[in-house]
Amino acid sequence: MKQVVQNYKSGELAVLDVPVPGCKPGGVLVRSAYSLISTGTELMKVSEAGMSMLGKARSRPDQVAKVMQSVATNGLPATYRKVMGKLDSYTPLGYSLCGVVEQVGAGIDDVAVGDLVACAGNEHALHAELNWVPKNLYAPVPDGLAARHAAFGTVGSIAMQGVRRGEPQLGDVALVIGLGLIGQLVVQLLTASGVRVVGVDPDPARCDLAERLGAAACGDPAAAGVEAAVAELTGGHGVDQVYLAAGGGSNEPVELAAKLCRDRGRVVDIGKCRLDLPWNAYYEKELDVRFSRSYGPGRYDPEYELEGRDYPIGYVRWTERRNLACFLDLVARGSVDVEPLVSHIADFDDAVETYRRLKDGELKAVAVLFRYPGHPGQAAESGSPEVAAPTVTVPAVNVRSNGGVSLRARSAAGPVRVAFVGAGNYATSMLLPHLAERDGVSLSTVVTTTALSAANAKRKFGFAEATTDLDAVLGDKSIDAVFVVTRHSSHAELTRKALLAGKAVFVEKPLALTEDELAGVLATVEESGNDRLQVGFNRRFAPLLREAKNRFGARTGPASLRYLVNAGRLQHGSWYLQQGSEGSRFAGEGGHFIDTASWLLGADPVSVYAVAPAGNEDLQIVLRYPDGSTATISYVTTGAPSFPKETLDLVADGRVLKLDDFVRASVHGPKRWVSSRLPKARDKGQNAELAAFVKAVRTGGPMPVPLQSLVATTAATLAVQTGLAGGAPVTLAGPR
Repeated sequence: MKQVVQNYKSGELAVLDVPVPGCKPGGVLVRSAYSLISTGTELMKVSEAGMSMLGKARSRPDQVAKVMQSVATNGLPATYRKVMGKLDSYTPLGYSLCGVVEQVGAGIDDVAVGDLVACAGNEHALHAELNWVPKNLYAPVPDGLAARHAAFGTVGSIAMQGVRRGEPQLGDVALVIGLGLIGQLVVQLLTASGVRVVGVDPDPARCDLAERLGAAACGDPAAAGVEAAVAELTGGHGVDQVYLAAGGGSNEPVELAAKLCRDRGRVVDIGKCRLDLPWNAYYEKELDVRFSRSYGPGRYDPEYELEGRDYPIGYVRWTERRNLACFLDLVARGSVDVEPLVSHIADFDDAVETYRRLKDGELKAVAVLFRYPGHPGQAAESGSPEVAAPTVTVPAVNVRSNGGVSLRARSAAGPVRVAFVGAGNYATSMLLPHLAERDGVSLSTVVTTTALSAANAKRKFGFAEATTDLDAVLGDKSIDAVFVVTRHSSHAELTRKALLAGKAVFVEKPLALTEDELAGVLATVEESGNDRLQVGFNRRFAPLLREAKNRFGARTGPASLRYLVNAGRLQHGSWYLQQGSEGSRFAGEGGHFIDTASWLLGADPVSVYAVAPAGNEDLQIVLRYPDGSTATISYVTTGAPSFPKETLDLVADGRVLKLDDFVRASVHGPKRWVSSRLPKARDKGQNAELAAFVKAVRTGGPMPVPLQSLVATTAATLAVQTGLAGGAPVTLAGPR
C-alpha cells in the first residue's frame, strides 16, 4: 500500500509503498476514503523539517533539553547517533480520516466489514491507504453523512474538547482568536451552544467565513472594530471565555485575551501559541487559564487508546471516542457545516505536490482533503475511474400531435400580441425597451404580483392592460406569446401553465431549478403538444460573437474553450442570495455561459465536472463534448470590479477566437481579423434574440433554439450542483 511520509532531517516528503498493517485484536483495518490535512499542525511539522539543524533546535527547545539530558547520561557519541538516526528516518503524517472497515479484529463487535467509520490518532489515522485503528479511536459514521465530511472527525473532536474546557453557558459571549480550521469549528460549536461569538484573525477571508458560519462579528486583532464589538455585545464587561486557536511565536493572542476577557473569565488554550502571560493583567482579573488536551479524556493514555479500556460514563462523560461520535452526529444533523471549510480536494497520489503548494503559500486553504482512489466509501463523491460517476439523464423531447393539429403551424394574424408576467429590473431594462420599439408587436397585458409595478410598466411601455390576474391572461385567446420574467423559483410552473394554455413562451433563464421541474416542463410539452418555447439564452445572438464565429469558420478537430465570468459580489439583500427558495446563483444564470459554449462548439455537453473553493461562490466547471472538445467556465465572484465581466477564448485547428466582454473580438489564424477598436455599447444579443422569437411566433416557423438544446443546457446547469455535492464528474446521458 501507499503512505505519505516525511524525513525530518532532510525535509523530504514522499508517497512510499509500505506493507499493509496487520489487523490486530481490539481494532479494525480501515481502507481510507478521505483523510484530512491539518493545515496548522501538519504544516508546522513540514515547515520545521525544512529548517536547518539550528532552526529545528530553536523551534523545539523541549527536544533540545531531552538531548542535553541524554548527553549527560549516555555521552555525546551515543546521543549523536541516536538523534541522527531518529531524524534521518521517515515519519508518518496525518491523524484524521474516514474509511470503510475492511477487516475486524478479535474482540470487536460494534462494527462489521463494509461499515463507514471516522478514525483518529497520529499513529492510527494516517495518510495511508490502510490503517489499523483501535476501538476507542474510531466511531461509526451516521447514515447519510458524506465520507469527506466524516473525515473532519478528529479536528472536530479537538475543537469540541476546547469548547468543553471553556464551560460555555447559554447567552455567553466568547472570543475566538485564530480562525483557521480549529477556530472555524470552535465558532460553529459555540454558536450551536447558544453562545455569541467574536472572532479574531488577520486574514479577512477567514473572518468573512466565520461570520457566514455564525460569528456575530470578526476582524483583525489590531482593528478597533473587534474591541467595539465585544463592548457592544457584553455591555462593556468583556467576554466570558477566550479560546486561543492561534499558532506562531507572537504573544499578542494572550495579551488580547486579557484585554477583552471579563473579570474572572476563562482563557482556554487549544492551539500552540506563545504563552508569556502578562502577570498584572491576568492577576488583576483573576483569569482562569485552562489547557485543552487534544481530543479529550483518554488522549495519551495507552490503556484507553491501545487496549480499549473505556472510562465509565458516570465518571467521564466525554471521552475521545464520545467526542468523536458527538461531532459526527452534529455534522449529520446540520448543526455544524464543514463543507464551506473544504478549500481543496487532492488525489492521494498528488500528496507531495499538495504539501509543497501549501507550504509555499500557493494553495491558500482552511482544510484540504486527500481522496483515495477506487474506494466504496466515496463512490458517490470521488470521481475516481474505478467508481461509477453519477449520471443525469437529459430528458427526451416528445411532442404529441394534440388532436392532429400542430401548434407549430399556428401563426399570428397581424401583430404578435404579447403578455408579460413580471416587470422587474431585467424585464424593464433589457427586454421591454426592444419590444416596445419593434414593429409587428403589440404589448397587450402586463401581470405582476403588485398593482403598482404593473401600472408602472403599463405607463412606461404602453401596455394595453395591467393586471395581477394571471389566469385571465392565460385564458385570453387573443394573446399569442407570454414572457415569464419572474423570480427563478416560479419559472418552471409558470412556463407549464402558459404552455398548457397554448401560448408561445419566452422564459428568462433558468427554465428550471431542479431535475423534477425540468421533467415537469417536458411532460407538459408532451401532454399539450406545445413545444413553442424559448429560454433567454441571448449571448448566442450577440452580433459581435456571431461575426467572430463566422470569421473563425468551420473546424475539423476538437476545440478548447475558456470562459471567464467575472461575476462580482452581490449586494446585500439581493434575492439572488435566497438560495433556499431561488436556487444557487449559478443555477440562476449559469445557463447563459453553458449555452454560449455549446453553441460555439456546435454540440451539447456529455459530462460536467465542477469544483468550488470553500468560503465563496467561485466555481470551476469543465464541460466535455462528444468530439473531445472541452469548455472550462470560471465563474468567479472575487475578481476586481475593474476587470471585464466576460472574456472568452476558443482554440482549434491552429486558430484562436477571442472575445473581450462583447466589446471587441478577434480571430487569429492564417488570416487575422480584429473588430473595431472604437468604444461601443455591449450588445449581448437580447434585441436579436427577441426579433428571432417574434418572427417564429408570427410565421409559425421553428423556434430560435431547438428545444432539445434548451433542455440539454438546463440539465448541464443543474448537473453543476450535483457535481459539487458529490465531488465527481456527472455524466449527461442522452434521452432514453
